[in-house]
Amino acid sequence: MLRIAVPNKGSLSQSATEMLRESGYRQRDDAKQLTLTDGDNGVEFFYLRPRDIALYVGEGTLDIGVTGRDLLRDSGAHADEVLSLGFGRSRFRFAGPRGAFRDLGELAGCRIATSYVGVVRAFLEERGIEASVVRLDGAVETSIQLGVADAIADVVETGSTLRQAGLEVFGETILESEAVLVTRRGAPLPDGFEIFKRRLEGVLVARSYVMMDYDIRSEHVSRAVALTPGIESPTVSPLHREGWVAVRAMVPREGAHRLMDELYQLGARGILLTDIHACRL
Repeated sequence: MLRIAVPNKGSLSQSATEMLRESGYRQRDDAKQLTLTDGDNGVEFFYLRPRDIALYVGEGTLDIGVTGRDLLRDSGAHADEVLSLGFGRSRFRFAGPRGAFRDLGELAGCRIATSYVGVVRAFLEERGIEASVVRLDGAVETSIQLGVADAIADVVETGSTLRQAGLEVFGETILESEAVLVTRRGAPLPDGFEIFKRRLEGVLVARSYVMMDYDIRSEHVSRAVALTPGIESPTVSPLHREGWVAVRAMVPREGAHRLMDELYQLGARGILLTDIHACRL
Protein backbone atom coordinates (compact mmCIF):
# COMPACT_ATOMS: atom_id res chain seq x y z
CA MET A 1 0.00 0.00 0.00
CA LEU A 2 1.51 3.33 -1.12
CA ARG A 3 1.37 5.89 1.72
CA ILE A 4 0.88 9.45 0.50
CA ALA A 5 0.92 12.72 2.46
CA VAL A 6 -1.51 15.41 1.30
CA PRO A 7 -1.93 18.97 2.66
CA ASN A 8 -4.66 19.12 5.27
CA LYS A 9 -5.72 22.75 4.81
CA GLY A 10 -5.39 25.86 2.69
CA SER A 11 -5.29 26.38 -1.05
CA LEU A 12 -2.69 23.63 -1.49
CA SER A 13 -5.11 21.15 0.07
CA GLN A 14 -8.01 22.07 -2.20
CA SER A 15 -5.95 22.00 -5.39
CA ALA A 16 -4.20 18.75 -4.44
CA THR A 17 -7.54 17.08 -3.72
CA GLU A 18 -8.93 18.19 -7.10
CA MET A 19 -5.88 16.83 -8.92
CA LEU A 20 -6.01 13.51 -7.10
CA ARG A 21 -9.70 13.12 -7.93
CA GLU A 22 -8.93 13.86 -11.59
CA SER A 23 -6.25 11.18 -11.37
CA GLY A 24 -8.86 8.59 -10.37
CA TYR A 25 -8.21 8.41 -6.62
CA ARG A 26 -10.81 8.57 -3.88
CA GLN A 27 -10.62 11.65 -1.67
CA ARG A 28 -12.18 12.63 1.62
CA ASP A 29 -15.53 14.43 1.80
CA ASP A 30 -15.04 15.57 5.39
CA ALA A 31 -12.21 18.03 6.12
CA LYS A 32 -11.89 16.53 9.62
CA GLN A 33 -10.96 13.14 8.18
CA LEU A 34 -7.20 12.65 8.56
CA THR A 35 -6.71 9.36 6.70
CA LEU A 36 -8.38 7.65 3.76
CA THR A 37 -7.69 4.24 2.20
CA ASP A 38 -8.32 3.73 -1.51
CA GLY A 39 -8.05 -0.03 -1.68
CA ASP A 40 -8.97 -0.25 -5.36
CA ASN A 41 -5.89 1.78 -6.27
CA GLY A 42 -3.59 0.48 -3.54
CA VAL A 43 -2.96 3.82 -1.81
CA GLU A 44 -3.53 5.34 1.62
CA PHE A 45 -3.75 9.12 2.05
CA PHE A 46 -2.70 11.00 5.18
CA TYR A 47 -3.87 14.62 5.49
CA LEU A 48 -1.20 16.59 7.31
CA ARG A 49 -0.08 20.13 8.00
CA PRO A 50 1.64 21.29 4.77
CA ARG A 51 4.77 22.36 6.63
CA ASP A 52 5.19 18.85 8.15
CA ILE A 53 4.84 16.78 4.97
CA ALA A 54 8.47 16.96 3.78
CA LEU A 55 9.64 15.89 7.25
CA TYR A 56 7.41 12.79 7.31
CA VAL A 57 8.58 11.79 3.83
CA GLY A 58 12.22 12.55 4.57
CA GLU A 59 12.13 10.34 7.65
CA GLY A 60 10.54 7.50 5.69
CA THR A 61 7.36 7.52 7.79
CA LEU A 62 5.38 8.08 4.57
CA ASP A 63 6.39 7.15 1.02
CA ILE A 64 5.64 10.32 -0.95
CA GLY A 65 3.98 13.67 -0.39
CA VAL A 66 2.49 16.76 -1.98
CA THR A 67 3.74 20.04 -0.55
CA GLY A 68 5.10 23.43 -1.60
CA ARG A 69 8.63 23.85 -2.91
CA ASP A 70 9.05 26.65 -0.37
CA LEU A 71 8.04 24.36 2.50
CA LEU A 72 10.31 21.58 1.24
CA ARG A 73 13.35 23.88 1.02
CA ASP A 74 12.57 25.53 4.36
CA SER A 75 12.20 22.23 6.20
CA GLY A 76 15.72 20.96 5.51
CA ALA A 77 14.15 17.50 5.26
CA HIS A 78 15.90 14.53 3.64
CA ALA A 79 13.49 14.70 0.70
CA ASP A 80 13.69 15.63 -2.99
CA GLU A 81 11.32 17.18 -5.49
CA VAL A 82 10.43 14.75 -8.31
CA LEU A 83 7.54 16.47 -10.12
CA SER A 84 6.18 20.01 -10.38
CA LEU A 85 2.38 20.01 -10.11
CA GLY A 86 1.48 23.36 -11.64
CA PHE A 87 -0.59 24.89 -8.84
CA GLY A 88 0.05 26.90 -5.68
CA ARG A 89 2.54 29.16 -7.45
CA SER A 90 4.14 31.96 -5.44
CA ARG A 91 7.22 34.20 -5.55
CA PHE A 92 9.46 35.15 -2.63
CA ARG A 93 11.14 38.56 -2.64
CA PHE A 94 12.97 40.88 -0.28
CA ALA A 95 11.27 44.15 0.65
CA GLY A 96 12.20 47.19 2.70
CA PRO A 97 11.21 50.81 3.30
CA ARG A 98 10.96 52.81 0.07
CA GLY A 99 14.41 53.92 -1.07
CA ALA A 100 16.25 52.15 1.77
CA PHE A 101 17.76 49.31 -0.30
CA ARG A 102 19.07 49.29 -3.85
CA ASP A 103 20.67 45.84 -4.06
CA LEU A 104 21.12 42.67 -2.03
CA GLY A 105 24.59 43.60 -0.83
CA GLU A 106 23.07 46.27 1.40
CA LEU A 107 21.41 43.52 3.47
CA ALA A 108 24.75 42.72 5.13
CA GLY A 109 24.43 43.24 8.88
CA CYS A 110 20.68 43.80 8.69
CA ARG A 111 17.82 42.00 10.44
CA ILE A 112 15.48 40.21 8.01
CA ALA A 113 12.05 39.03 9.18
CA THR A 114 10.46 36.03 7.46
CA SER A 115 8.34 32.94 8.00
CA TYR A 116 10.78 30.91 5.87
CA VAL A 117 14.06 31.06 7.76
CA GLY A 118 15.62 28.03 6.03
CA VAL A 119 14.96 29.39 2.54
CA VAL A 120 16.28 32.87 3.32
CA ARG A 121 19.38 31.70 5.16
CA ALA A 122 20.32 29.35 2.32
CA PHE A 123 19.82 32.14 -0.23
CA LEU A 124 22.02 34.56 1.73
CA GLU A 125 24.74 31.98 2.37
CA GLU A 126 24.96 31.15 -1.34
CA ARG A 127 25.71 34.83 -2.00
CA GLY A 128 28.04 35.36 0.93
CA ILE A 129 25.76 37.88 2.66
CA GLU A 130 25.91 37.87 6.47
CA ALA A 131 22.64 39.01 7.99
CA SER A 132 20.44 38.14 10.96
CA VAL A 133 17.26 36.21 10.02
CA VAL A 134 14.32 36.62 12.40
CA ARG A 135 11.56 34.01 12.35
CA LEU A 136 8.01 35.36 12.49
CA ASP A 137 4.81 33.41 11.88
CA GLY A 138 2.08 35.11 9.89
CA ALA A 139 2.25 38.61 8.42
CA VAL A 140 5.71 40.14 8.54
CA GLU A 141 4.94 43.52 6.90
CA THR A 142 4.66 45.37 10.23
CA SER A 143 7.93 44.01 11.65
CA ILE A 144 9.95 46.93 10.28
CA GLN A 145 7.57 49.54 11.70
CA LEU A 146 7.70 47.78 15.07
CA GLY A 147 11.51 47.83 15.07
CA VAL A 148 11.93 44.04 14.89
CA ALA A 149 13.58 44.01 11.46
CA ASP A 150 15.23 46.21 8.84
CA ALA A 151 13.86 44.26 5.87
CA ILE A 152 11.52 41.35 5.22
CA ALA A 153 11.41 38.31 2.93
CA ASP A 154 7.89 37.28 2.00
CA VAL A 155 5.54 36.01 -0.68
CA VAL A 156 4.83 38.75 -3.20
CA GLU A 157 1.85 38.61 -5.55
CA THR A 158 0.79 42.08 -6.73
CA GLY A 159 2.83 44.00 -4.13
CA SER A 160 -0.21 45.99 -2.99
CA THR A 161 0.06 44.80 0.63
CA LEU A 162 3.69 45.88 0.74
CA ARG A 163 2.92 49.29 -0.73
CA GLN A 164 0.23 49.85 1.89
CA ALA A 165 2.88 49.22 4.54
CA GLY A 166 5.27 51.69 2.90
CA LEU A 167 7.54 48.95 1.53
CA GLU A 168 8.96 48.08 -1.89
CA VAL A 169 10.63 44.95 -3.28
CA PHE A 170 14.29 44.94 -4.29
CA GLY A 171 16.91 42.51 -5.51
CA GLU A 172 16.42 39.22 -7.32
CA THR A 173 13.70 36.71 -6.58
CA ILE A 174 14.54 34.44 -3.66
CA LEU A 175 12.42 31.50 -4.81
CA GLU A 176 9.73 30.63 -7.36
CA SER A 177 7.52 28.15 -5.56
CA GLU A 178 4.68 25.82 -6.51
CA ALA A 179 3.23 22.50 -5.38
CA VAL A 180 5.59 19.57 -5.89
CA LEU A 181 5.66 15.82 -5.41
CA VAL A 182 8.44 14.73 -3.03
CA THR A 183 10.14 11.42 -2.18
CA ARG A 184 12.76 10.39 0.37
CA ARG A 185 16.26 11.32 -0.76
CA GLY A 186 18.46 8.37 -1.68
CA ALA A 187 15.79 5.73 -1.01
CA PRO A 188 14.47 3.28 -3.64
CA LEU A 189 11.19 4.42 -5.16
CA PRO A 190 8.30 2.64 -3.42
CA ASP A 191 6.07 0.13 -5.18
CA GLY A 192 3.27 1.88 -7.01
CA PHE A 193 5.11 5.19 -7.29
CA GLU A 194 5.51 5.14 -11.08
CA ILE A 195 1.79 4.50 -11.59
CA PHE A 196 0.89 7.33 -9.21
CA LYS A 197 3.33 9.73 -10.88
CA ARG A 198 2.11 8.75 -14.37
CA ARG A 199 -1.46 9.52 -13.38
CA LEU A 200 -0.51 12.99 -12.14
CA GLU A 201 1.48 13.63 -15.31
CA GLY A 202 -1.58 12.62 -17.33
CA VAL A 203 -3.68 15.24 -15.53
CA LEU A 204 -1.00 17.89 -16.09
CA VAL A 205 -1.00 17.20 -19.84
CA ALA A 206 -4.81 17.09 -19.94
CA ARG A 207 -4.98 20.50 -18.29
CA SER A 208 -2.52 21.97 -20.79
CA TYR A 209 -3.95 20.51 -24.00
CA VAL A 210 -7.29 20.17 -25.77
CA MET A 211 -8.40 17.83 -28.55
CA MET A 212 -9.02 19.56 -31.87
CA ASP A 213 -11.09 18.04 -34.67
CA TYR A 214 -11.68 19.59 -38.08
CA ASP A 215 -12.48 18.75 -41.70
CA ILE A 216 -10.36 20.03 -44.57
CA ARG A 217 -9.78 19.44 -48.27
CA SER A 218 -7.06 16.88 -49.03
CA GLU A 219 -4.83 19.35 -50.87
CA HIS A 220 -4.56 21.50 -47.72
CA VAL A 221 -3.72 18.67 -45.30
CA SER A 222 0.04 19.26 -45.27
CA ARG A 223 -0.35 22.93 -44.33
CA ALA A 224 -3.03 22.11 -41.74
CA VAL A 225 -0.95 19.36 -40.14
CA ALA A 226 1.98 21.80 -39.89
CA LEU A 227 -0.29 23.93 -37.69
CA THR A 228 -1.54 20.95 -35.63
CA PRO A 229 1.28 18.38 -35.41
CA GLY A 230 -0.18 16.86 -32.25
CA ILE A 231 1.83 15.08 -29.54
CA GLU A 232 2.92 12.10 -31.63
CA SER A 233 1.19 12.70 -34.95
CA PRO A 234 -2.34 13.77 -35.92
CA THR A 235 -4.96 11.26 -36.99
CA VAL A 236 -6.10 11.83 -40.60
CA SER A 237 -9.17 9.89 -41.83
CA PRO A 238 -10.97 10.06 -45.20
CA LEU A 239 -14.49 11.47 -45.19
CA HIS A 240 -17.45 10.16 -47.19
CA ARG A 241 -17.33 13.51 -48.98
CA GLU A 242 -14.83 13.10 -51.79
CA GLY A 243 -11.65 15.17 -51.54
CA TRP A 244 -12.05 15.89 -47.81
CA VAL A 245 -10.43 14.38 -44.71
CA ALA A 246 -11.00 14.62 -40.96
CA VAL A 247 -8.06 15.57 -38.76
CA ARG A 248 -7.74 15.02 -35.00
CA ALA A 249 -4.82 16.29 -32.91
CA MET A 250 -3.94 17.39 -29.39
CA VAL A 251 -3.04 21.08 -29.34
CA PRO A 252 -1.94 23.43 -26.53
CA ARG A 253 -4.90 24.96 -24.72
CA GLU A 254 -3.20 28.35 -24.78
CA GLY A 255 -3.65 29.86 -28.22
CA ALA A 256 -6.17 27.24 -29.37
CA HIS A 257 -8.71 29.84 -30.53
CA ARG A 258 -6.11 31.67 -32.58
CA LEU A 259 -5.25 28.32 -34.14
CA MET A 260 -8.92 27.78 -35.03
CA ASP A 261 -8.91 31.12 -36.86
CA GLU A 262 -5.83 30.12 -38.87
CA LEU A 263 -7.34 26.76 -39.81
CA TYR A 264 -10.59 28.39 -40.86
CA GLN A 265 -8.71 30.77 -43.14
CA LEU A 266 -6.95 27.74 -44.61
CA GLY A 267 -10.32 26.23 -45.48
CA ALA A 268 -10.98 23.95 -42.51
CA ARG A 269 -14.59 23.56 -41.39
CA GLY A 270 -16.39 21.81 -38.53
CA ILE A 271 -13.59 22.82 -36.15
CA LEU A 272 -14.23 21.50 -32.64
CA LEU A 273 -12.36 21.78 -29.34
CA THR A 274 -12.86 19.14 -26.64
CA ASP A 275 -11.50 19.06 -23.10
CA ILE A 276 -9.21 16.16 -22.17
CA HIS A 277 -9.83 14.83 -18.65
CA ALA A 278 -6.85 12.47 -18.45
CA CYS A 279 -4.31 10.82 -20.71
CA ARG A 280 -1.25 8.57 -20.82
CA LEU A 281 1.54 9.46 -23.22
